[in-house]
Amino acid sequence: MQTINHLNLLREAVADLRKSGRVALVPTMGALHFGHLTLMREARRHAEHVVASIFVNPRQFAAGEDLDAYPRQLAADQTALESEGVALLWAPTVEEMYPAGFATNVGVSGVSEGYCGAARPGHFDGVATVVLKLFNQVAPDVALFGEKDWQQLAVIRRMARDLDLTSPHVDAIIGVPTVREEDGLARSSRNAYLSAQERVEAASLSRAMRTAAAEIAGGAPIGEALARMEQAVLAGGFASVDYAQVCDADTLVPLATRGTGPARLLAAARIGKARLIDNIDVPLG
Repeated sequence: MQTINHLNLLREAVADLRKSGRVALVPTMGALHFGHLTLMREARRHAEHVVASIFVNPRQFAAGEDLDAYPRQLAADQTALESEGVALLWAPTVEEMYPAGFATNVGVSGVSEGYCGAARPGHFDGVATVVLKLFNQVAPDVALFGEKDWQQLAVIRRMARDLDLTSPHVDAIIGVPTVREEDGLARSSRNAYLSAQERVEAASLSRAMRTAAAEIAGGAPIGEALARMEQAVLAGGFASVDYAQVCDADTLVPLATRGTGPARLLAAARIGKARLIDNIDVPLG
């Protein structure tokens, strides 16, 4: 596996890979866990060559957030990626990604508003900006993202549609289902912030979400099911619930009453030093 830090070398290396097949891109911020490695394996099903990126993007962290504390373990990540058959790791510095004088910001209205967008102003602008740069830098045939960050996936898909990011850029943006621990907790790099007791309590989020989704599917009013869910999350050990909402799966418009299209239950809650997010399908049909 090649590890590359400079854009001119990246473009040369990707051009060489493309001579013998399609290229898949899996963007990450490192601190890789089994969920990330599942993305790499899925990427190998869609392309002959997998390019992974590791870049802790400062533009998606607001003042006071955990940019400095975000876990960084490049050597261990390199070993994990190589074991998964990744062909190339793109690991630019901040200076390489955002050269002196960088002045462009990409904003995606609508889907970026509310939920994590409300709690973290500017976050999804930073996500959209860096992902667009990664698409332009690597020019992959397909790109894969985890469904755990459902709002992020919706923002990226909307940006790709709006900016015509089709061949010769990205033919397909593929969402890969959330990878979970045995007790249902969604795998996340921020789980490393949890103490042993908090780790046990954190599983109450996914349990409460599954219960609420089942109640809504069975005909319970959405508002009442969400209220019970929030109570269960707080009783399970969480300090607060940032949001819990059933919404249209594509537009993320909140659903106050039952609809007929695909829906998701999105939630974010705080426990200890961690802010955990999760989402699940809500079968309404």
